[in-house]
Amino acid sequence: MPSHDFRAPRLFVDAPLAQDARVPLDRDQSNYLGNVLRLAAGAEVLAFNGRDGEWQAAIEGRKRPDALVILQQTRPQDRLPDLTYVFAPLKHARLDYMVQKAIEMGASALQPVLTRFTQASRVNTERMRANVVEAAEQCGILSIAAVAEPMPLERFLSQRVAGRLLIFCDEAAEVQDPARSLQNARGEAAQGIDVLIGPEGGFAEEERTLLLRQPRTLRLALGPRIMRADTAAVAALALVQTVLGDWGKPT
Repeated sequence: MPSHDFRAPRLFVDAPLAQDARVPLDRDQSNYLGNVLRLAAGAEVLAFNGRDGEWQAAIEGRKRPDALVILQQTRPQDRLPDLTYVFAPLKHARLDYMVQKAIEMGASALQPVLTRFTQASRVNTERMRANVVEAAEQCGILSIAAVAEPMPLERFLSQRVAGRLLIFCDEAAEVQDPARSLQNARGEAAQGIDVLIGPEGGFAEEERTLLLRQPRTLRLALGPRIMRADTAAVAALALVQTVLGDWGKPT
Protein backbone atom coordinates (compact mmCIF):
# COMPACT_ATOMS: atom_id res chain seq x y z
CA MET A 1 0.00 0.00 0.00
CA PRO A 2 1.35 3.48 -0.80
CA SER A 3 2.46 5.46 2.23
CA HIS A 4 -0.06 7.97 3.47
CA ASP A 5 -1.00 9.92 6.57
CA PHE A 6 -2.59 7.52 9.05
CA ARG A 7 -3.08 10.26 11.63
CA ALA A 8 -5.15 12.72 9.61
CA PRO A 9 -8.94 12.48 10.06
CA ARG A 10 -10.62 10.80 7.06
CA LEU A 11 -14.19 11.41 5.98
CA PHE A 12 -16.32 9.52 3.48
CA VAL A 13 -18.47 11.86 1.37
CA ASP A 14 -20.99 10.77 -1.24
CA ALA A 15 -20.19 13.54 -3.71
CA PRO A 16 -17.84 13.99 -6.68
CA LEU A 17 -14.33 15.04 -5.67
CA ALA A 18 -12.14 17.33 -7.76
CA GLN A 19 -9.81 20.24 -7.11
CA ASP A 20 -11.62 23.40 -5.87
CA ALA A 21 -14.94 21.56 -5.49
CA ARG A 22 -17.09 22.48 -2.49
CA VAL A 23 -18.74 19.55 -0.71
CA PRO A 24 -21.56 20.28 1.78
CA LEU A 25 -21.46 18.37 5.07
CA ASP A 26 -24.50 16.70 6.58
CA ARG A 27 -25.42 17.20 10.23
CA ASP A 28 -23.63 14.08 11.49
CA GLN A 29 -20.43 14.95 9.64
CA SER A 30 -20.53 18.50 10.92
CA ASN A 31 -21.01 17.25 14.48
CA TYR A 32 -18.19 14.75 14.12
CA LEU A 33 -15.70 17.32 12.83
CA GLY A 34 -16.76 20.19 15.08
CA ASN A 35 -17.82 18.57 18.36
CA VAL A 36 -16.00 15.23 18.40
CA LEU A 37 -12.71 16.17 16.73
CA ARG A 38 -13.05 19.86 17.67
CA LEU A 39 -11.85 21.07 14.29
CA ALA A 40 -12.62 24.59 13.11
CA ALA A 41 -12.64 26.37 9.77
CA GLY A 42 -9.32 26.06 7.98
CA ALA A 43 -8.41 22.71 9.49
CA GLU A 44 -7.57 20.02 6.97
CA VAL A 45 -8.93 16.49 6.64
CA LEU A 46 -8.78 13.73 4.03
CA ALA A 47 -11.93 13.06 2.00
CA PHE A 48 -12.81 10.09 -0.22
CA ASN A 49 -15.93 8.80 -1.96
CA GLY A 50 -14.93 5.35 -3.15
CA ARG A 51 -14.66 6.57 -6.77
CA ASP A 52 -12.29 9.54 -7.13
CA GLY A 53 -9.42 8.64 -4.83
CA GLU A 54 -8.45 10.50 -1.67
CA TRP A 55 -8.21 14.28 -1.42
CA GLN A 56 -6.87 16.82 1.01
CA ALA A 57 -9.68 19.16 2.01
CA ALA A 58 -10.13 22.23 4.19
CA ILE A 59 -13.08 22.75 6.52
CA GLU A 60 -15.32 25.73 5.75
CA GLY A 61 -17.90 27.36 8.03
CA ARG A 62 -18.34 30.13 10.55
CA LYS A 63 -20.02 28.74 13.66
CA ARG A 64 -19.61 25.07 12.75
CA PRO A 65 -18.15 23.02 9.90
CA ASP A 66 -20.65 23.06 7.05
CA ALA A 67 -18.57 22.23 3.95
CA LEU A 68 -15.25 20.98 2.65
CA VAL A 69 -13.18 22.75 0.03
CA ILE A 70 -11.24 20.16 -1.97
CA LEU A 71 -7.57 21.09 -2.34
CA GLN A 72 -5.49 18.37 -3.97
CA GLN A 73 -5.46 14.63 -4.49
CA THR A 74 -3.30 12.62 -2.11
CA ARG A 75 -3.93 9.13 -3.55
CA PRO A 76 -5.54 7.90 -6.78
CA GLN A 77 -8.47 5.50 -6.64
CA ASP A 78 -7.53 1.86 -6.23
CA ARG A 79 -9.48 -1.31 -6.86
CA LEU A 80 -10.27 -4.05 -4.39
CA PRO A 81 -9.76 -7.71 -5.33
CA ASP A 82 -12.91 -9.39 -6.65
CA LEU A 83 -13.62 -11.06 -3.31
CA THR A 84 -17.14 -11.51 -1.94
CA TYR A 85 -17.55 -12.50 1.69
CA VAL A 86 -20.68 -14.66 1.99
CA PHE A 87 -21.85 -15.36 5.53
CA ALA A 88 -24.67 -16.43 7.79
CA PRO A 89 -25.49 -13.32 9.85
CA LEU A 90 -24.66 -13.11 13.55
CA LYS A 91 -26.29 -10.98 16.21
CA HIS A 92 -25.53 -7.36 17.03
CA ALA A 93 -21.96 -6.64 18.13
CA ARG A 94 -20.48 -9.80 16.65
CA LEU A 95 -21.96 -8.96 13.26
CA ASP A 96 -20.51 -5.44 13.53
CA TYR A 97 -17.10 -6.93 14.30
CA MET A 98 -17.30 -9.40 11.43
CA VAL A 99 -18.26 -6.72 8.90
CA GLN A 100 -15.47 -4.42 10.05
CA LYS A 101 -12.85 -7.18 9.84
CA ALA A 102 -14.02 -8.29 6.40
CA ILE A 103 -13.52 -4.73 5.17
CA GLU A 104 -10.08 -4.50 6.76
CA MET A 105 -9.21 -7.80 5.05
CA GLY A 106 -10.09 -6.33 1.64
CA ALA A 107 -13.49 -7.83 0.81
CA SER A 108 -15.14 -5.96 -2.06
CA ALA A 109 -18.70 -7.17 -1.37
CA LEU A 110 -20.68 -8.58 1.56
CA GLN A 111 -23.52 -11.05 0.99
CA PRO A 112 -25.56 -12.28 3.99
CA VAL A 113 -27.20 -15.68 3.40
CA LEU A 114 -29.85 -17.37 5.51
CA THR A 115 -29.27 -21.02 6.37
CA ARG A 116 -31.17 -23.50 8.51
CA PHE A 117 -29.09 -22.72 11.60
CA THR A 118 -28.60 -18.99 11.05
CA GLN A 119 -28.81 -17.20 14.40
CA ALA A 120 -30.20 -13.88 13.17
CA SER A 121 -33.06 -13.93 10.67
CA ARG A 122 -33.30 -10.12 10.47
CA VAL A 123 -30.32 -8.15 9.20
CA ASN A 124 -29.92 -4.39 9.41
CA THR A 125 -28.15 -3.69 6.12
CA GLU A 126 -28.01 0.06 6.81
CA ARG A 127 -26.05 -0.66 9.97
CA MET A 128 -23.79 -2.95 7.95
CA ARG A 129 -23.17 -0.16 5.43
CA ALA A 130 -22.34 2.25 8.26
CA ASN A 131 -19.79 -0.24 9.59
CA VAL A 132 -18.30 -0.59 6.10
CA VAL A 133 -17.83 3.19 5.84
CA GLU A 134 -16.44 3.49 9.37
CA ALA A 135 -13.90 0.72 8.78
CA ALA A 136 -12.82 2.31 5.50
CA GLU A 137 -12.45 5.73 7.14
CA GLN A 138 -10.36 4.38 10.01
CA CYS A 139 -8.10 2.07 8.01
CA GLY A 140 -7.11 4.19 5.02
CA ILE A 141 -9.23 2.17 2.59
CA LEU A 142 -10.30 4.01 -0.57
CA SER A 143 -12.98 1.71 -1.97
CA ILE A 144 -16.37 1.08 -0.36
CA ALA A 145 -17.51 -2.54 -0.37
CA ALA A 146 -20.97 -3.32 -1.68
CA VAL A 147 -23.52 -4.59 0.86
CA ALA A 148 -26.21 -6.89 -0.54
CA GLU A 149 -29.59 -7.68 0.96
CA PRO A 150 -29.88 -11.05 2.74
CA MET A 151 -31.16 -14.00 0.74
CA PRO A 152 -31.60 -17.75 1.34
CA LEU A 153 -28.47 -19.78 0.69
CA GLU A 154 -30.24 -21.76 -2.04
CA ARG A 155 -31.12 -18.58 -3.93
CA PHE A 156 -27.60 -17.24 -3.67
CA LEU A 157 -26.18 -20.46 -5.10
CA SER A 158 -28.69 -20.44 -7.97
CA GLN A 159 -27.82 -16.83 -8.89
CA ARG A 160 -24.05 -16.71 -8.45
CA VAL A 161 -21.79 -16.67 -11.49
CA ALA A 162 -20.73 -20.26 -12.08
CA GLY A 163 -17.23 -19.24 -13.19
CA ARG A 164 -16.34 -17.82 -9.77
CA LEU A 165 -14.41 -19.93 -7.28
CA LEU A 166 -16.55 -20.85 -4.25
CA ILE A 167 -14.43 -21.42 -1.14
CA PHE A 168 -16.73 -23.32 1.18
CA CYS A 169 -15.33 -23.32 4.72
CA ASP A 170 -16.62 -26.48 6.38
CA GLU A 171 -15.75 -27.70 9.86
CA ALA A 172 -16.69 -31.22 8.72
CA ALA A 173 -14.08 -31.26 5.94
CA GLU A 174 -10.89 -33.30 6.22
CA VAL A 175 -8.14 -31.22 7.79
CA GLN A 176 -5.40 -30.56 5.25
CA ASP A 177 -2.95 -27.76 4.56
CA PRO A 178 -5.38 -24.93 3.63
CA ALA A 179 -2.69 -22.81 1.97
CA ARG A 180 -1.72 -25.68 -0.33
CA SER A 181 -5.37 -26.35 -1.15
CA LEU A 182 -5.84 -22.71 -2.10
CA GLN A 183 -2.64 -22.70 -4.14
CA ASN A 184 -3.93 -25.68 -6.12
CA ALA A 185 -7.13 -23.73 -6.88
CA ARG A 186 -5.32 -20.62 -8.15
CA GLY A 187 -6.25 -21.32 -11.77
CA GLU A 188 -9.97 -21.29 -10.92
CA ALA A 189 -10.01 -17.86 -9.27
CA ALA A 190 -9.65 -15.70 -12.38
CA GLN A 191 -13.34 -14.74 -12.48
CA GLY A 192 -13.57 -13.85 -8.81
CA ILE A 193 -13.83 -15.54 -5.42
CA ASP A 194 -16.74 -16.15 -3.05
CA VAL A 195 -15.73 -17.10 0.52
CA LEU A 196 -18.56 -18.76 2.45
CA ILE A 197 -18.69 -19.02 6.25
CA GLY A 198 -21.69 -20.73 7.80
CA PRO A 199 -23.49 -20.19 11.09
CA GLU A 200 -22.34 -21.24 14.56
CA GLY A 201 -24.34 -24.46 14.28
CA GLY A 202 -22.73 -25.38 10.97
CA PHE A 203 -24.44 -26.37 7.74
CA ALA A 204 -27.35 -28.79 7.51
CA GLU A 205 -26.55 -31.95 5.54
CA GLU A 206 -28.81 -30.96 2.67
CA GLU A 207 -27.05 -27.59 2.50
CA ARG A 208 -23.66 -29.28 2.47
CA THR A 209 -24.81 -31.60 -0.32
CA LEU A 210 -26.06 -28.64 -2.35
CA LEU A 211 -22.79 -26.78 -1.85
CA LEU A 212 -20.68 -29.71 -2.96
CA ARG A 213 -22.66 -29.88 -6.22
CA GLN A 214 -21.64 -26.35 -7.17
CA PRO A 215 -19.06 -25.88 -9.95
CA ARG A 216 -15.59 -24.63 -9.00
CA THR A 217 -16.06 -25.40 -5.30
CA LEU A 218 -13.19 -25.78 -2.85
CA ARG A 219 -14.20 -27.33 0.45
CA LEU A 220 -11.80 -26.02 3.06
CA ALA A 221 -11.15 -26.89 6.70
CA LEU A 222 -9.66 -24.10 8.81
CA GLY A 223 -7.46 -26.31 10.96
CA PRO A 224 -8.14 -28.86 13.71
CA ARG A 225 -10.17 -26.58 15.99
CA ILE A 226 -13.75 -25.34 15.65
CA MET A 227 -13.84 -21.55 15.43
CA ARG A 228 -16.60 -19.13 16.14
CA ALA A 229 -18.02 -17.67 12.96
CA ASP A 230 -16.44 -14.23 13.37
CA THR A 231 -13.03 -15.80 14.07
CA ALA A 232 -13.43 -18.08 11.04
CA ALA A 233 -14.11 -15.00 8.90
CA VAL A 234 -10.77 -13.46 9.81
CA ALA A 235 -8.88 -16.75 9.39
CA ALA A 236 -10.45 -17.59 6.02
CA LEU A 237 -10.06 -14.13 4.50
CA ALA A 238 -6.44 -13.90 5.67
CA LEU A 239 -5.66 -17.23 4.01
CA VAL A 240 -7.43 -16.32 0.78
CA GLN A 241 -5.82 -12.89 0.54
CA THR A 242 -2.37 -14.34 1.21
CA VAL A 243 -2.58 -17.11 -1.40
CA LEU A 244 -5.06 -15.82 -4.00
CA GLY A 245 -5.61 -12.15 -3.20
CA ASP A 246 -3.60 -8.94 -3.13
CA TRP A 247 -1.51 -9.43 0.01
CA GLY A 248 1.36 -11.02 -1.87
CA LYS A 249 1.30 -8.62 -4.82
CA PRO A 250 3.66 -5.64 -5.03
CA THR A 251 1.97 -2.23 -4.88
